[in-house]
Amino acid sequence: MRLVVFAHVPPPHHGQSQMVQYLVEGFRADPTLGIEVVHVDARLSDDLTDVGRARGGKIRRLLGYCRAAIRARFKSGATTWYYVPSPPKRNSLYRDWLVMLLVRPWFKHTVFHWHAVGLGEWLLTHAKPWERRVSHWLLGRPELSIALSAFNAPDATRFNPVRQLIVANGVPDPCPAFDTELAAPRVERARLRREQGGTVRVLFLAHCTRDKGLFDALEAVSAANALEAARPGPGRLTFQLDVAGSFVESCDETEFRRRIALPDLADCVRHLGFVSGAAKSECLRNADLFLFPSHYANEGQPLNLIEAMAHGLPPVTTRWRGIPEMLPANYPGLVEPRDPTATAAALVAVARAEDGLRFRKQYLTRFALDAHLKALAAALHSADR
Repeated sequence: MRLVVFAHVPPPHHGQSQMVQYLVEGFRADPTLGIEVVHVDARLSDDLTDVGRARGGKIRRLLGYCRAAIRARFKSGATTWYYVPSPPKRNSLYRDWLVMLLVRPWFKHTVFHWHAVGLGEWLLTHAKPWERRVSHWLLGRPELSIALSAFNAPDATRFNPVRQLIVANGVPDPCPAFDTELAAPRVERARLRREQGGTVRVLFLAHCTRDKGLFDALEAVSAANALEAARPGPGRLTFQLDVAGSFVESCDETEFRRRIALPDLADCVRHLGFVSGAAKSECLRNADLFLFPSHYANEGQPLNLIEAMAHGLPPVTTRWRGIPEMLPANYPGLVEPRDPTATAAALVAVARAEDGLRFRKQYLTRFALDAHLKALAAALHSADR
């Protein structure tokens, strides 16, 4: 099967672009999957601050990508193309309309992969009637829609696909030596926390924005330390927070610096900046808990949470979008969004109860890259019949 992939890979670095890169590289590296990829790297933004924003040069660049996709259709003989629909933002949606008008008619089969969440609901509740009609006309009736989870499946359903499937995200194993190098230390550190207390290293690894939960994470760590300070007797826990990620808005960075300078956080928060490669692996290996109190509107199936589970990191995160489907039922580390007090209590509870090994197993059974690519290939083949 030949597939024209019309989607960008990093940079900018975010979950969707990273998953497109795994798709392109994974299918090219494993011919047994039966997908021959022709990739149109449709990058419109050079960095995170530019994502989703309108500016003149983007239209010219987009038209060039559309021409490249049409050329690829005839040069390769591919009859199926792959596209990632817009999040619920007008600028991005109008971009999709233009691509659908120019590119979709040249292909026999259309595949939508729904990484962002909320477009279907937004069309019902916020779009103007004419925007709703145009969107359903141009994006309706794809041969295949792929959703990440049951939560975001309704986005796909509203466009009446011929076939609809759920395929969870998957990432390459970022900690292949877990069993020999990290499992025993995780168990031992958890035992010491339960019996003796001590320092708990908490990691926030995401874009440093309010809706990814950065400021809720700060308040939760402050509140958790206050809870433990009031705890009678020995065995108290002290929470130290490492923030790994880049700021998208300068105002958020200014507020962050001001907040962590106050006495309750001055000695327990570090900003590490953007990390990747060995530095990122070191952050995940050294941490005891993963803190991700996201309320990001378009949250799909966050890769940072998958990577944390691969490292055996117990998460404290939110009942938000598709996140609860990723974790065990009744897990104590799930809290309501925008509730630092509940998040603080969850930090304490998870630090005293979890060693993280079950999350490593969760990664291996549900979110490993090989299983993801096989399921994705099977889905794509179903659209080309």
